[in-house]
Amino acid sequence: MHLPPLNGAVEWLNSAPLGPAELRGRVVLVNFWTLTCINWLRQEPYVRAWSQAYRDDGLVVVGVHTPEFTFEHQVDWVRRAVAARSIDYPVAVDNDYAVWRAFDNQYWPALYFVDTDGVIRDEHFGEGRYEQSERRLQQLLGVERDPVPVDGLGPEAEADWGNLRTPETYLGFSRGEHFASPNGPALDERRAYDLPDALALNQWALAGEWTIGSENVVVDQAGGSIAFRFHARDAHLVLAPGAGRSIPFRVLLDGEAPGPSHGVDVDADGNGVLEDGRLRTSGPGCRRASVAYRSASVFSAASSPSSAASSNAAISSTRVRSASARSSVIAPKPSQSSNSSLRRWASSCRT
Repeated sequence: MHLPPLNGAVEWLNSAPLGPAELRGRVVLVNFWTLTCINWLRQEPYVRAWSQAYRDDGLVVVGVHTPEFTFEHQVDWVRRAVAARSIDYPVAVDNDYAVWRAFDNQYWPALYFVDTDGVIRDEHFGEGRYEQSERRLQQLLGVERDPVPVDGLGPEAEADWGNLRTPETYLGFSRGEHFASPNGPALDERRAYDLPDALALNQWALAGEWTIGSENVVVDQAGGSIAFRFHARDAHLVLAPGAGRSIPFRVLLDGEAPGPSHGVDVDADGNGVLEDGRLRTSGPGCRRASVAYRSASVFSAASSPSSAASSNAAISSTRVRSASARSSVIAPKPSQSSNSSLRRWASSCRT
């Protein structure tokens, strides 16, 4: 199979539009990603390092951002993700799935290795296989050297796979599982929810006024909360404020300030400010985590565990949407509503 056309992208970042003609004679690594996918975030430091290390040898990395959730179509959020991850290689914004379909791709992240004649010589889906992938690039480039050293930090840190016992979890009704609020879910309807006395591992529940949508849950009144019991080293939550507002929030672990387990997005007291839609990271350990929003208009899109430690995670807010969770991921939407969802764990996100 040859490199398909890339002309279905709605916009290009860091480059003029590219296609097979412009890329002929270069080794190309095509990387499909979506901004709230923890699997992509943990792979990205390797792709970034390869781009920088082999650029002068003829490698061109082309990122393709194909959104999984509705809110991920916002190009400004893609730009922020590109800046936050220090991505300087070309990125095609594939909001209409045109490039995705041209490759017949089904995964985030996905890597396609293209030779100088435009022939796809290899592919890899999900995390891992980093040394083999780098060796493949070296073969296509005709170079041989030691692998590039990579040390992922924050959400880019490698998961503790041996101790990971919680799957990525969706919160919306289309793919949500393990909902534990005593009064059960009402679909697309505002309702008051309560937390149960206890949560079993991998169960989640809501408290306060919420609307459960297809791919998210929306907190409709200040003081709402979401609780999630998980076993993992890290909690990753995709959060986003509505209507461009900044939303103060607080994370608690087992009802207390997180202290040294606070992660990168909140301080030791658990305080943070939600300003854009992206993955937020904390390290809860074996505890119960809760996030309280102090203003309206927030939505969360995903939660994902990274490794060991059994914990309860709770998010309390005015307007929150969650769409998926692997440790814990919440993402924002530009409206006065919020949503939450927890996704089944894997080394890749699949449609």
